[in-house]
Amino acid sequence: MKSSAHWEAKNIPAFRAALLKWYHANRRDLPWRRTDDPYKIWLSEIMLQQTRVAAVLEHYDRFLKRFPTVQKVAAAKEASVLAQWSGLGYYRRARNLHAAAKIVVKEHAGEFPRTSAVLRNLPGIGRYTAAAIASIAFGEAAAVVDGNVERVIVRMTAQNISGEQVWATANQMLSREHPGDFNQAMMELGAMVCLPGEPKCSECPVRRFCRTRGRHASAAKAPRQFKREIAYTLERRDGSVLLVQRSASEQLMPRMWELPRAAPQESDVQLFSVRHSITVTDYKVRVVSKNGTEGTWVRRERLNKLPLTGVTKKILRLAGIIEK
Repeated sequence: MKSSAHWEAKNIPAFRAALLKWYHANRRDLPWRRTDDPYKIWLSEIMLQQTRVAAVLEHYDRFLKRFPTVQKVAAAKEASVLAQWSGLGYYRRARNLHAAAKIVVKEHAGEFPRTSAVLRNLPGIGRYTAAAIASIAFGEAAAVVDGNVERVIVRMTAQNISGEQVWATANQMLSREHPGDFNQAMMELGAMVCLPGEPKCSECPVRRFCRTRGRHASAAKAPRQFKREIAYTLERRDGSVLLVQRSASEQLMPRMWELPRAAPQESDVQLFSVRHSITVTDYKVRVVSKNGTEGTWVRRERLNKLPLTGVTKKILRLAGIIEK
């Protein structure tokens, strides 16, 4: 079988042209694609880490209204940043974002570094994110590799490559004239057409270059999903809700606010139940009323200013206590 390098040398100009033409005609209209502001592009890339586009769309504009500039993020308290992030999960991202904003303001005079090499020095920015920001915001010829891009490359070349080999191939494919659009086109192709299970080969704009036409299955297995049942207490009094704050030493979501956990008993009054997923665990959440629960009474108007856990926010929304 011919190598991926041979495939690249032979097909790359036509492949780039076909992919970019398709992308410009078919790309999704996403808010971070309407700007060249590095702050807004950085924010979108951090939010999109391990999070679906649909979920990010619910939070992106709201976050920008509260923090329209990197200076606003840097000047805010961490709790305020976490409150705006609430519902997106993986809260370490928000803490890193806050820390990175402070560095950008203090050490770079509020201007984002223009190269992927320097961007990688900021908290929460790895190789992929640095290349995405630098290519989209500043036009640096830096290729990106995420799950979507890797799948496209493996199928196009019919090679079982990974790690540095994938990065090298992505760099060979990259359009030096339009690196930001090309990187986004590769990701868009993987997200919308070259799907993991059922690729839409008949709709693929670069299918004539593909060596597998969807026959090349990924070696990666979907992570096993676990199921758990948990219960929370929902108590209201005079316009306030009973909450507890997680310890600063907690490994997950430290210092976040949540409803008190409940040890279910026969005497509990069940209010409703809800489904909630965190990484590889699917939770069936029972919401009960339970007298004598300890915690802090928080006024309803303050709830959206607190960093609430995602499941707490979901429960309060379903109970009609908060709107967003």
